[in-house]
Amino acid sequence: MLAPALRHDEPLPTGHPCLGCAVRRTAVCGVLGCDELAQMRRLGWTLQLRTGQPLFHEGDAANRVFTLTRGSLKLYRLLPDGRRQVTGFMFPGDFLGIAVDEEHAFTVEALEDSQLCWFPRGRFGEFTEDHPGMERELYRMAAHELAAAQAQMVLLGRKSAGERLASFFLALLGRAERETGSEERFIELPMGRADIADYLGLTKETVSRVLAVLKNQRLVRLAALDRIEVLDRDGLTALAEGMTEH
Repeated sequence: MLAPALRHDEPLPTGHPCLGCAVRRTAVCGVLGCDELAQMRRLGWTLQLRTGQPLFHEGDAANRVFTLTRGSLKLYRLLPDGRRQVTGFMFPGDFLGIAVDEEHAFTVEALEDSQLCWFPRGRFGEFTEDHPGMERELYRMAAHELAAAQAQMVLLGRKSAGERLASFFLALLGRAERETGSEERFIELPMGRADIADYLGLTKETVSRVLAVLKNQRLVRLAALDRIEVLDRDGLTALAEGMTEH
């Protein structure tokens, strides 16, 4: 596994275009110093999305790259028979837009009101060529995405419904802890049950049924419709790893 990139933590001066950005510590640009960060920011713009608004569609030209600074997004593809497969979710600090082909392979839609920094793909490529630290960070992120894709294949191909939902909750919990740097027990769910089902290869009804089982067994608690409290992390981990029957 690649080691996390060294992040710059020097304070930004008054008037800096990135002053107040909440994701500098985790975003791809976090490897840049103040002057480099200002130079990069001048290459791009800020974009606002409303809940349900698409960022781009499957088949659109891949001519921009993005960093999500607020909100959350879902990525999905439509299958030939009309069914939808959610391929992932994005949260503040995530980077999006590097494509192998000239067209996007999926659609991206806002799960809630969101904000992104975006850059023309050509300008961004030129900038990263001049800043090796950014190239290394993009490589690290690509390696992480590949590992996540492989884990998702195992989840969809080998795990039971209970194991899938437990794995999903633990992944969100781990992400929250990486962002805060402390132990967490609450998980925010900006996505609906249908989105979770389409991501896990289940039906909406199965997701609701399995969630009820996890609640009854005191592994999790529904703090709100969009908020889960993990009550028994060890038990949830054992379930996700197929070490217990639920």
